[in-house]
Amino acid sequence: MNVVVTGLGATTPLGGDVPSTWEAALAGKSGVRPLEYDWVEKYNVPITIAGQLVVKPEDVLTRPEMKRMDPMSQYALVATREAWADAGSPEVDPLRLGTVVSTGIGGVWTMLDAWDTVRDRGPERVLPLSVPMLMPNSATAYIELELGAKAGAHAVVSACASGAEAVALAYDMIQSGRADIVVAGGTEAAIHPLPISTFAAMKTLSKRLDDPEAASRPYDVDRDGFVLGEGAAVMVLESEEHARARGARIRARLLGTGRTADGYHIAAPEPTGDGQKRAMLAAVEQAGLTLADICHINAHATSTPVGDPIEARGIRDLLGEHTDDVLVSATKSMTGHLLGGAGALESVLTIKALEDRLAPPTINVDNPDPDLAINLVRNTPGALPQDGGLAAINNSFGFGGHNVALVFGTA
Repeated sequence: MNVVVTGLGATTPLGGDVPSTWEAALAGKSGVRPLEYDWVEKYNVPITIAGQLVVKPEDVLTRPEMKRMDPMSQYALVATREAWADAGSPEVDPLRLGTVVSTGIGGVWTMLDAWDTVRDRGPERVLPLSVPMLMPNSATAYIELELGAKAGAHAVVSACASGAEAVALAYDMIQSGRADIVVAGGTEAAIHPLPISTFAAMKTLSKRLDDPEAASRPYDVDRDGFVLGEGAAVMVLESEEHARARGARIRARLLGTGRTADGYHIAAPEPTGDGQKRAMLAAVEQAGLTLADICHINAHATSTPVGDPIEARGIRDLLGEHTDDVLVSATKSMTGHLLGGAGALESVLTIKALEDRLAPPTINVDNPDPDLAINLVRNTPGALPQDGGLAAINNSFGFGGHNVALVFGTA
């Protein structure tokens, strides 16, 4: 069964919706800026920059919605409403409609605020909805309620691969006949003193605090870690038969998915990149394509000294003689790392690249790693082939050794 994309939505450090996010990405803008919160100084937070939303949820949602949802669910709902409208607000049997919206961390703001309340004011003052707000499936549950979806509501938690794996599970739901439409994506709201401090303790965050817009530098010799980001991205996936029956606009096709595990380390990727390569190859094979059919890859490329060259090696090993023909983009250079939302956002950017036949730039690569040997798009967009159907890969990898690759094709 063919699976197509009929709607896209996002709220990101580059824009409050998909068009503004894409416009900023093509322009090579950075969404990273200093954190201007009282808690930065109060807790002496060691890293003071992040990729922060351009449009805050309180500017879009009602006060009752804000009060009953953690920020990560708020972000997801904003993205979902855009995606659903973009798909034409389809009429669908609720029993044939599902949701898969994931997060890597969950409702960290709600959990820690609830603990502060218990500690400082007593257990009787804690919000009754704290558990429904903090649980990792909260976003997908609220979206299920919003749309009246009854085919299933799932939340795959696989760290930074969560958003991409949500899309892969949605593909499975449609392929297996469980649903005609699935709303899928990822969200994260972890710009909080605790996650920042713990990532800093792991020495995974960039310390380029005096130049925030240049801090995320995938594949650059001077990269020193990733920049934390926040936001959500959602897409409407649909069986092609259902989409055509209702006269929907088809934006792209989800042709194949690949999911593997490293079996190596709780945080570090396996050094040879074999698990990542196997995920990419599985997605290409499920799509029924050859490596010669791939024209673009949106890389996971977080800007860490260890992770970037491993992915580049996996890409080279996969593509072989086709390496020079495939344009690689590392869009976290602009957005920062949205953790559980990253794979979903980068899937949206991959689809936009296919639609406009432009690979977005990678910024801040002033001195490329000398052993890079991939065709990295730098500073300005790269032109993809203008004729015929195109296919592209989106890579997402997460702590724990989770590897997810998605292959999208033009409509």
